[in-house]
Amino acid sequence: MIVLIPVGLGVHKEEKSSDNLIAAIEKSKQTTLARLIFALGIRHVGEHVAQVLAQNFSSIEDLEDADLDSLTSINEIGPKVAESIRAFLGEDGNRKVIRELLETGIRYGKPAKRAGGKLDGKVFVFTGALSELKRGDAKRMVEELGGRVASGVSKKVDYVVVGE
Repeated sequence: MIVLIPVGLGVHKEEKSSDNLIAAIEKSKQTTLARLIFALGIRHVGEHVAQVLAQNFSSIEDLEDADLDSLTSINEIGPKVAESIRAFLGEDGNRKVIRELLETGIRYGKPAKRAGGKLDGKVFVFTGALSELKRGDAKRMVEELGGRVASGVSKKVDYVVVGE
């Protein structure tokens, strides 16, 4: 079988493809402190707890230096979660991985505090298909107004938004 490739066409597509890949890698190095904390995979630290930690610490280094008392003084961080964070960040291997991530160009921004929003302190759950919004957009809107989105119904939930 013979494959004919027009001169210059294949090289151009490969260059464009590699440029797109490099651009995507560089873009992925920009994140938020909350996403970085969540991505570390600390036991008992999900997306919401990572957000809470990011709201209370200005950098990953500040979080690394936090003791149990300063962690448990944060609303929503109990002793079990605080001990898990301290154990993870107390391991030299984990601290080394964090340093290496930062040295490879991972950069993060700190989210703005959203205290005093119209939905401050309210907890929402979304269920069913939302007809007007994507679920991620709805979650972002609630969070921007100071609310929180939970993954399931519990006694702490204030509102259940039911889609189709």
